[in-house]
Amino acid sequence: MKLLYSCIIAISMYSRIPMPQIQWTKERMKHALCFFPLVGLIQGLFLALWLWLAEEVFRLSPAMTGLWAAALPVLITGGIHMDGFLDTMDGVCSYGDREKKLEILKDPHLGAFAVIYTFAYMLLYAGASCEFAARAEGSARLLPVLFMTMERALSGLSVLSFPSAKKDGLAASFAQAAEKKTDRMGMMLWPLATGAVSWLLGGLSWLLAAAVFFVLLLILFVWFYRWSKKQFGGITGDLAGFYLQAGELVCLIAALVLAGWVSNNVGG
Repeated sequence: MKLLYSCIIAISMYSRIPMPQIQWTKERMKHALCFFPLVGLIQGLFLALWLWLAEEVFRLSPAMTGLWAAALPVLITGGIHMDGFLDTMDGVCSYGDREKKLEILKDPHLGAFAVIYTFAYMLLYAGASCEFAARAEGSARLLPVLFMTMERALSGLSVLSFPSAKKDGLAASFAQAAEKKTDRMGMMLWPLATGAVSWLLGGLSWLLAAAVFFVLLLILFVWFYRWSKKQFGGITGDLAGFYLQAGELVCLIAALVLAGWVSNNVGG
């Protein structure tokens, strides 16, 4: 029952998917981060469903399909991770010391650099979504399920493993409530399980696609560890959201490159 409560907390915290209202206790939050990748799996399935409906049922153009697909992640998550991206851009571009940057992360006001970099990000994301919609056929529409699951596993792992930049805040609360050793193992199992299921259901081509996404996310993870310590002195919830958004864009670009190959080699 405790794991069910943890799952409900994770989905209600990191998405707009309706869930039962329960009290958030430290005991129920203990393993909530372990279910964070599940939100990515659900989001990827919604995206695949939309791509299928847009092409097969509504007969929309790749441009319209891709633009609406680019909006889906924000609609499903409520923008919680994009909010972290915005705050991070304001903090980094202030060129202040660590204390100044951390103060900016807490500031509810929106700065010019947040707007500028988010505009650039969404242009890149929308362009990649349109191209992916044009190239992805059949089961290749499910490729985002792989990286949207794995990016959350590594984002959650950063919260559990990196030093905390602040003693308060969302990331600190989840890290303090977690059984870190157990939850770290749980986070590391998600990419392995994703790769195994990919191989069983899609064959070697899907396993290789999962491996490409994981390697890209792992490279970004190593860079993110060094960068977050240098810039902010550790991890915060906003920075974990920044990593997730950066990883999602990188993997989406990789997915549009892999889409045609995966479509032609299902099971091989």
